[in-house]
Amino acid sequence: MAKLSAFADEVTDDFAGQVKYLAAERVGYIEPRFINKKNIMDLTQEELNEAKKEIADYGLKVSAIGSPIGKVRLDEPFGPHLDRFKHAVELALFFETPYIRMFSYYAHEGRDIADYREQVLERMSAKVELIKNVDVIMVHENEAHIYGHTAENCVDLVKTVNSPKLRLVYDPANFVWGEKIADNVESCWPLMKPYVAHIHIKDWKLGADTGSIPGEGDGQIRELLAELAVLKYDGCLTMEPHLQVGGQFGGKTGPKLFSQAIAAVRELAAEVGLKCE
Repeated sequence: MAKLSAFADEVTDDFAGQVKYLAAERVGYIEPRFINKKNIMDLTQEELNEAKKEIADYGLKVSAIGSPIGKVRLDEPFGPHLDRFKHAVELALFFETPYIRMFSYYAHEGRDIADYREQVLERMSAKVELIKNVDVIMVHENEAHIYGHTAENCVDLVKTVNSPKLRLVYDPANFVWGEKIADNVESCWPLMKPYVAHIHIKDWKLGADTGSIPGEGDGQIRELLAELAVLKYDGCLTMEPHLQVGGQFGGKTGPKLFSQAIAAVRELAAEVGLKCE
């Protein structure tokens, strides 16, 4: 049975309000990213303890650490970034989640990321080596401008690194917005499907500045959910609608629109036979 999760910082900045909202919407998981306007990677231990308590108080679990790991240029020093990744691993263990959401780097300014394949793979391999004996998995999200902006490059990462510690996040809207693809379930999903461990639910219309209610854009959300139904997918579907604002490091939707997005996903899942809690 698929499980609903959410980047609830799109609902409200207040973390207590985030978990309260999700509990009221019967969403059992949260993907923490911004907590009281601070990135989860930058919280003090006291703030982390309070966030963990609030999650538990509302009976929620953490689907993944919504980290920005890999959202830096390749000409920035790797050592400090690798230390930051180590902290993300600590956070995954602290919040008792198996996944760290991450990315595959930007090129030097004005350059083509395709020219930096070997450097990207070296960095990915270094992170995999760090977690080889840790109960944590990196899940790489396809996104514009990073190395893994295409389905082919996402698969290249996983197959070349060749470790169960690196899997994929599938985000259909990022293919619409970044790659201008309106048939992602036909052209991208078949390539990535064997390696996908996590799903983001975000829909988008070609040429739009903000997201669409799931099922109303060009992201083929209904078709994707139908594919997941066939697979009897039992991972998380993390809501990230971007219905008011969408940006490089987050977005905004607000409670009313977010509730509409959740309802739409539940309705579409029911139509295609995907059991979803």
